[in-house]
Amino acid sequence: MSNYRILFLGDVVGKPGRTAIQNWLSTIQATYNPLFTIINGENSAGGVGITPDIADELLDAGADAITLGNHAFNKREISDYLNTQRPIVRPSNMPKGVPGTGLKTIGKDGIRLAVMNLCGRVFMDNYDDPFAEVDRLFEGLETPHRFVDFHGEATSEKIAMGWHCNGRATAVVGTHTHVQTADERILPKGTAYITDVGMCGPMNSILGVDREIILRRFRTTLPQRFEVANEPGVICGVVISVERDTGRANKIERIRFGDE
Repeated sequence: MSNYRILFLGDVVGKPGRTAIQNWLSTIQATYNPLFTIINGENSAGGVGITPDIADELLDAGADAITLGNHAFNKREISDYLNTQRPIVRPSNMPKGVPGTGLKTIGKDGIRLAVMNLCGRVFMDNYDDPFAEVDRLFEGLETPHRFVDFHGEATSEKIAMGWHCNGRATAVVGTHTHVQTADERILPKGTAYITDVGMCGPMNSILGVDREIILRRFRTTLPQRFEVANEPGVICGVVISVERDTGRANKIERIRFGDE
């Protein structure tokens, strides 16, 4: 049975993250030869949100689809872009009438991959139930190739989503915390899982933000204006091997580029 690969890169943080994508993505794609490349871009514009120009930049760099998260609408100009046919998805578990959609299907080489985005509720904004929403998204999907970016804070909620989708999704990957976890695995029914993929952004920072600002915030408890660190970017992601016939994953590998 032949396989194909999905490359997923974690939250792109500001210009350092975008520069890392420009510098490394083609090398990573040449190394792993993914059929699909998906990038989380929700922090790509100055650390919060995404603009149409930046979305186009990521797609032109080699992304086949873009996922977002809790900062999806921090840049107002993205709203109309989300209503186009461009392959970008915002969290699906939002109220009706919000621009965009939480599911788009991309196709290549005879494979149709449904790309989905949801936000967790623990320590997050007031999102609708992500578990009920992912069930709704799965209903009527004809393709078994299903990729879920679950953007959440709590480890337990992310693990729960992985098990909830076990055997129904090709992959459930966690984003949002910007720290790559070492728990990648294939669940018993063929779903690739990792709690957090990590970020594409400045490595000598605190979650992408200038470390002195964050240290000052912790030491004084006073509000601070967060700024993306002016440091070289590192790329964090995963490569997932998938059976073409079944949509079941059979391997997931963490990757990290740019900090050698």
